[in-house]
Amino acid sequence: MKLSNLRRPIYPVLFATNFLLSGCGSSENSTENELINETQSASDNTTSDATDSDSNSTTDSENSTSSNNDADNGTASINGSTDGVLCDYYYNEYNDSSSVQATSNAQWACDGSSRILTANGLPDHVTGQFPNANNPNEISEQNVSVTYTLTPNESTTASTLGGPHGATGYILNGVKIDANTAGTCDDSGNNCSLIGNEGDWHIEALGQTSFNFGTDDNNAHVQPGGAYHYHGMPEGFIALRGGNNTNMTLIGWAADGFPIYARYGFSEADNASSPIKIITGSYQLIENISINRPSVEIYPLGTFAEDWEFVAGSGDLDECNGRFGVTPEFPEGIYHYYATDSYPYFQRCVKGEL
Repeated sequence: MKLSNLRRPIYPVLFATNFLLSGCGSSENSTENELINETQSASDNTTSDATDSDSNSTTDSENSTSSNNDADNGTASINGSTDGVLCDYYYNEYNDSSSVQATSNAQWACDGSSRILTANGLPDHVTGQFPNANNPNEISEQNVSVTYTLTPNESTTASTLGGPHGATGYILNGVKIDANTAGTCDDSGNNCSLIGNEGDWHIEALGQTSFNFGTDDNNAHVQPGGAYHYHGMPEGFIALRGGNNTNMTLIGWAADGFPIYARYGFSEADNASSPIKIITGSYQLIENISINRPSVEIYPLGTFAEDWEFVAGSGDLDECNGRFGVTPEFPEGIYHYYATDSYPYFQRCVKGEL
């Protein structure tokens, strides 16, 4: 299918400082118990986390279980609606991973103009060991109740999410996406903290070796309130969904209602007959290093969010790690996001109206 008329313009670049929000993690230079105090505020679109006061709307674990492969995989209806795609997703099974040992539950439903998630925030795949030396928190059940629109509208502006601004989205298993961290360093690099966001240089969770955030093989770890969450590619979940280099794999929904895919997409965004390839982000390491930056001899480029800048056309995606194009579920084309192996790993902003 060739849909060249469906391409969308690239919108103005957001400055890197717009993406710097509270996150989580721990450092090799800090004590074991010094971990980021992540919180997520409730918004019109999302309410979750152990610190939230919303009631738990998860499905009783005694109900009959269903594999996520049994979910509705239909295609979207006309007029830009996502109704009909994964509207019957339901998962309710025991996870015997040593750090979980509880039932993971997630249910997505479509009702009127809304896509509704109720979940307990427990992963449905094998996790790393938590607590661990660099992340002292245990995975615990969360109260997840979010509502997204079924008719997302692409905007000319981007909205920054993450940390206290709310999750940028949720994986189908009910685990949230929160790619930033609250770790910072001052200009000297001698004073780095994992809490407070007081320094000007914001530490990245992935792609650097100066700080150890205690993440597992799913690029995830645990907030102080017990919320397991993803900073990057959710490898265990992708495997459960059968994701590989021969198909596009829808793994979640962003806060603006647009879908999120993992790693692979069509070589030509508007051509479903083009080969599948690894999709790359369009951020590059900066060339002009600020004289105020901590020494690159101590903290190599890539350690801080400020080390990256959006360069249109250098990859496949826009500044929010998304693009407009066709997908298996949306053959007429839709704006959609990607989890990528390159920075920013998961979107730090959304292009749809909130």
